[in-house]
Amino acid sequence: MVILRNLSSNNLQGAIPIELSRIGNFDTFDNVTRFLMLAREPIVPGTDRPFKTSIVFSLEGGPGVLFKALAVFALRQVNLTKIESRHLRNQPLRASDDSSNSKYFDYLFYVDFEESMANQNAQNALRHLKEFATFLRVLGSYPVDTSST
Repeated sequence: MVILRNLSSNNLQGAIPIELSRIGNFDTFDNVTRFLMLAREPIVPGTDRPFKTSIVFSLEGGPGVLFKALAVFALRQVNLTKIESRHLRNQPLRASDDSSNSKYFDYLFYVDFEESMANQNAQNALRHLKEFATFLRVLGSYPVDTSST
C-alpha cells in the first residue's frame, strides 16, 4: 500500500469529485486527509526528499514489551511522529502466568516515522522489530507535505 498524498482541507476542493459540504465541515483548516493506492508489489521511494513511513505491528502483552519495540527506532535515530494502539478484539484477555495476577490484551500498534523504506536505519529497525513482533506490516512510505497549510 502506498500513501499517495496528504491534502489539507483548504486545498481539498477540486481534488476529488465530492463537494466539501457533503463530506462535512472542518473545525480547523489544518486537517489532513490521506488517499491510499494499493499495489501488489511495494514501491520503495528514494531518499531525495523527506518521507514518512506507516507501519502496523502487534506484540505479545507483558511488562516492557512496548518499550522494547520503541527502542528499535530510538537506537537508530528514527523519529516517531505518531503511535496509536488498539487491543485485538478477536484475542481474549489472558493471564501472564498460572497465578492469574496479571492479565493482558494483545495490541495492534499503528506507527508513523520520519524515514522512507530506502533508509538503512529504518530497514534495520524493522528487521529488529520483526524478531519479536507477532505481526508486522509496512503500509507504505510517502513524501512529507512541506507546504504550509
